[in-house]
Amino acid sequence: MKKLTLLVLALLTGPFGHAQSQAPGPTTILLRPAAVFDGQDRHEGWAVLVENSKLTAVGPVAQVTAPPGVRILDLPGLTLLPGLIEGHSHLLLHPYNETSWNDQVLLESQALRVARATVHAERTLLAGFTTARDLGTEGADYADVGLKSAIDQGIIPGPRLLVATRALVATGSYGPKLSVDEDVPQGAQEADGVDGIIRAVREQMGKGADLIKVYADYHWGPNGTTQPTFSQEELSLIVQTARSAGRGVVAHAVTPEGMRRAILAGVETIEHGDGGTPEIFALMKQHGIALCPTVAAGDASAQYKGWHKGIDSVPLRIQQKHTSMAAAVKVGVALAMGGDVGVFAHGDNAREMELLVSDYQLSPLQVLRQATSGNARIFHLADRGHLAPGLLADLVAVAGDPTQDVAALRQVRLVMKGGVLYRQP
Repeated sequence: MKKLTLLVLALLTGPFGHAQSQAPGPTTILLRPAAVFDGQDRHEGWAVLVENSKLTAVGPVAQVTAPPGVRILDLPGLTLLPGLIEGHSHLLLHPYNETSWNDQVLLESQALRVARATVHAERTLLAGFTTARDLGTEGADYADVGLKSAIDQGIIPGPRLLVATRALVATGSYGPKLSVDEDVPQGAQEADGVDGIIRAVREQMGKGADLIKVYADYHWGPNGTTQPTFSQEELSLIVQTARSAGRGVVAHAVTPEGMRRAILAGVETIEHGDGGTPEIFALMKQHGIALCPTVAAGDASAQYKGWHKGIDSVPLRIQQKHTSMAAAVKVGVALAMGGDVGVFAHGDNAREMELLVSDYQLSPLQVLRQATSGNARIFHLADRGHLAPGLLADLVAVAGDPTQDVAALRQVRLVMKGGVLYRQP
């Protein structure tokens, strides 16, 4: 299977030389947009100097000295900002209204899924997202590690990836589920007890996981209700084992008890958090744990199931998300920006930010900070997310002012990663 994945990547990229032909090598460039958003605030009349893969100067045009022979790129009417950071994606999935999750896991070959993922990676990058946390291959084993390597080696274009590989689930809790007589491939790695958990966490790290993802609850309770999966001791052991090797843990959790156990175990982020209560969010804030609410995934899923948004009454699950988000914001929990992309289309990543503004009353500036400096801080990415000398030259330019109108993020005119231009006016 591993050889097949590598072969598919070679076949997809070798004959066409796509990444190399599209993106010339790094050089020295002076970018002069209408304004610069530095990860915190917007500044008119600023310029940014890039030398090779790093930023070397950021500030008012008069204070940025251009070296001899520099290429000057004027960007009138555009706002230049740090490359956006997607906090929750699945490059090896595609929208569930195209193919159900069960069928993707059970019926699609890994070669097909990797082929799709190469396209998803490029679409993500060209949408302005130069970094992405990819939180589980959903039955595609360690294919995300190969995708990350292909991107890092310049074989295919895509964002810088933080990969979680297979993710961890308690035995019997996940899916797909067919007849009780059939054992079918699962969408994540099953592990239980001390020996099983330590072995699984170490295996994933050894295979290339940058972080560990665990499902702290899932809909495996009586009548399909969502219930906790791992015990408190098991979750704590997962975090302890990962942390001892320098990795953090993220937790899928939607119930108060699943969230509570994950918080006490010491995870770094809670994904979804639909059923979070004020007490649970207060505990999250106390422990310094961020929430990645993924509002776009729930919105998309409800529409796939027949909800006519703006016409029909709001589904109970969406109402619950509004309640939990209001509680999280009121308590002051740190919010990571991530949409659970893969449930909906890759390249449509800005959908999460738009919904946070239109449906959840956050300001464009708030979500822009979340997608840049905020995510960089939460994910321990000190070399990106804001603009300052010495940081990575990951840049995006959009038409208009995204600090006032989040829709400007749809108007991507320039994408640079590591000093290499992948899109330009």
